[in-house]
Amino acid sequence: MPVSARERTRFRRTAERAGRARSRGIAVGAALLCAVALTAGCADQTDDASTIIRTTTNIAGAGVVGADRDTATACPLPSAPDAGGPRAVTHTAGVSQVPADPQRIVVLTSSALDAACALGLWERVAGAVTLDGDRPQPMYLGYGVLEVPSVGPNGQPDPARIAELKPDLILGDIAPAAGGYAALSAIAPTVLVGQGGSWQSDFAAYAAGMNRSDAAATALRDYLTEAHALGPEINARQSQASVLRFTADTTQVQGSETFAAQVLADVGVQRPTAQRGQSYDITAADLATKAEGDVVYVMFDGEQGEEHGKQVLRSTEWEELGAATDRRVFAVDDKIWHTTGLTAARAILTDLRNSLNGYVTD
Repeated sequence: MPVSARERTRFRRTAERAGRARSRGIAVGAALLCAVALTAGCADQTDDASTIIRTTTNIAGAGVVGADRDTATACPLPSAPDAGGPRAVTHTAGVSQVPADPQRIVVLTSSALDAACALGLWERVAGAVTLDGDRPQPMYLGYGVLEVPSVGPNGQPDPARIAELKPDLILGDIAPAAGGYAALSAIAPTVLVGQGGSWQSDFAAYAAGMNRSDAAATALRDYLTEAHALGPEINARQSQASVLRFTADTTQVQGSETFAAQVLADVGVQRPTAQRGQSYDITAADLATKAEGDVVYVMFDGEQGEEHGKQVLRSTEWEELGAATDRRVFAVDDKIWHTTGLTAARAILTDLRNSLNGYVTD
C-alpha cells in the first residue's frame, strides 16, 4: 500500500478512536495531559488519539498553525562577541572593517533582522527596511521589532534615512539602487551577503558582520540538534509532506531549494516524489498528481495570495485530495515558511511539532 494511503487509513482510525474516547469523557483529559507533558514522551505514542494535535481556526478548511505562537522568547539574551578587537570581514561587495561589538545596526533584509534576533542583538537594531502589509516587521520576531525605525521599504532603503540613524554597522544582501555599496559604506561598515546562498551560510555571514561567528556556530549546532531530535519524536519519516504557496495568480510547489524544504529535510520529513526537485507552478489539473501528500502545508503571499488560495482550497479538484478528505491540510505563516533565518527555522520546528501528526477538527 502506498505511504499516503496507509497514513490516511491510520489517521481515520485514530480519529474514530478519538470520537469514542470523547463519548466516554476521556479524551479531553488525555489531550490536556499530553499538551503539558509533550516533551516527556506523549508524542512518541502516535497511535494514541490523545497525541493528535487539534487546531481551532481554519482558512477554507485548512487548519491555521501558529495562531497562538509565543514570541516572548523568540530572541534570546545578547550573545558575547568573538575574542579580539575590530576585524576585517570579506563579503560579496568587498572587505569591511567591522566593530568588535556593534551597538547601532541597520538591517536591509528580514533575514538580517532574524540573525540579529537569533544572536540576541535585536535591541541594537537602529533601523530596518519595512515589509508590505499591516505589519512593518515579521511578527514571529516579537512585538519589540515593530518599534524599529524604518529606513524605507524592503528593497528600497534610503541612504539619507540610514545616515540619520548614525549606525556603526549595516547588514544586507545586495546593494540598493540608490547610491549602491559606496553610499552605504560611506555611512558605516557594510556587510552584504549576496543572494542565492543557503540560509545557514547567510546567517553565518551576518553573524561575522556582527562579530559573533562563535555564537552563530553554537546556535546552528543547537538548532540542528533540536531538528534531528524532533524527527523521531514526531515520526517524521512516516509522513510525506506536500508544501504549496499561493500568490495572486499562481499555485507553486515549494521545491527542495526553498527554505521550508530545507528545514523539513533537517527534521527528516519526507516529501512526495513529485516535490523532490526544484519549485514549479501547477494548475488545478495537476493537484491530484503534484499536490497530494499525507499532510499538505499551504502558505499565502499576502491578501491576494490568500484569496487565490481560498479559491483553490474550495475547488472540486482540491476536495478530492486524500489530505483534504482526511482534514490534514494546514495553513502556515508565509513570513516564516517563505523567508530565511535561524529564528524562522526554529519557528518551523514548532509548527511541525504541533501539526505533522495532526488533523483539523473545526
